[in-house]
Amino acid sequence: MKMDRRQFLRDSATLAAAGVVAPQVLGAGEKATPAAAASNAAPAADGKLITSAPMLQNYAATSIGIAFSVSDMANGYADISERPDMSGARRVKCGGYRITDVNDKVMLVRITGLKPATKYYYRIGADHISYKGGYDMKVLGNEEDPRVYSFTTAGPGAQARFCVINDTHAKFDAFTKTIDKVASLAPSCLVWNGDATNVEENIDSQVRIFLNPPIDRPDYAAQLPVLFSPGNHDSRGMANRHIDRVLMFRQPEERSPRDWDLGRNFAVRMGDIAMIGLDTAEDKMDSNPIFAGLFNSAAYREAQAVWLADVLKRKEIAKAPFLVAFCHIPLFDPDPKMNPGDVAPADKDPQYTHDFAMWQRTCANLWTPLLQKAGCQLIITAHQHKYRFDAPDGTRKWAQMVGGGPNLTNETSFPTVIEGFVEGRQLKVRVHNVKTGGILDEKVFKAR
Repeated sequence: MKMDRRQFLRDSATLAAAGVVAPQVLGAGEKATPAAAASNAAPAADGKLITSAPMLQNYAATSIGIAFSVSDMANGYADISERPDMSGARRVKCGGYRITDVNDKVMLVRITGLKPATKYYYRIGADHISYKGGYDMKVLGNEEDPRVYSFTTAGPGAQARFCVINDTHAKFDAFTKTIDKVASLAPSCLVWNGDATNVEENIDSQVRIFLNPPIDRPDYAAQLPVLFSPGNHDSRGMANRHIDRVLMFRQPEERSPRDWDLGRNFAVRMGDIAMIGLDTAEDKMDSNPIFAGLFNSAAYREAQAVWLADVLKRKEIAKAPFLVAFCHIPLFDPDPKMNPGDVAPADKDPQYTHDFAMWQRTCANLWTPLLQKAGCQLIITAHQHKYRFDAPDGTRKWAQMVGGGPNLTNETSFPTVIEGFVEGRQLKVRVHNVKTGGILDEKVFKAR
């Protein structure tokens, strides 16, 4: 199988022309050029403090995350109500207890104490802050987005319909069409299954990718909650090492102290579907010299196995008729030439056609026995930039769908939107070809 997962760099000049540092995508042996340090934010040219629509993050039954970007030092908040006229709204400020999060880039607001499968209305705002020191701060003014947005929380009573996108890689021409397709399908949530970024060295590029994308629907996630399963590129670059400044971790109350650092895993019940999110992490060994010993994926994967064993026993997950898992790197590949990601120390072996993981045997050994025992019907993955369906076999009882790539000009690496919904007692999964607009594949799964 010939892969073209790096060809999308051809139009990186478009980003440079827009004033954004062009993202880098590195292969084994390639070296990154130093990126300029991020400059201090300046007020937007139009004088606006709030510079993006809100993005709903961390879809859950009793909480939600709201993020938006700002042009100068600010303290953001969200007002939330069960009424469309916003009567009785409560205000939640960015940050947590003790102090709020004053910064000049991104406002992250955590809303907790919500009711499952309930529609809420919200609006965002920010105070413009002058900060000259610990005893010299004041509010210069206030700005509010005039629009009232809405969302519905997860839970057994929620509509069971999801969409999955993957490997968008800041290719905004393809992203525009992808989001248009998602909008037409009107899911309850969107799973972004990794490699949204490339190699991001400053937060401004992350803001452009997630909060202020140059697409026809820049408010794409203002009323559509997003679940994010990171890809290998989403931890590359100094900014991506701190991607939680733009994409917040799961809410603290959703994790035990033991699992405190597993902020990207999710276990969400949406109608009759239990959704499990896992992070396959890097596609190279921790021992690969290209990363200078600065990655710790092996221990991370093991910790997720312990977390997974517990969440699969949770009542709302165990009793769901359908169990679907999501992760970026595939957990199976029928081609023996595909690198399984456990070739130490530097991922190279002449029997494999790639010097990075095309699938993740370590994750498969840790996670899939648990998923299979729990009756998982489907694992949706990405990474290979080419759609594929792997049917269950004699020993592997779960199916695997591999999402497409980011290229509108390529015959095999075109973007896909994977749509799943429950109809009757069946889970129907359709694969939409974003390039042509047609349906590429459709599968049906019985309740477990």
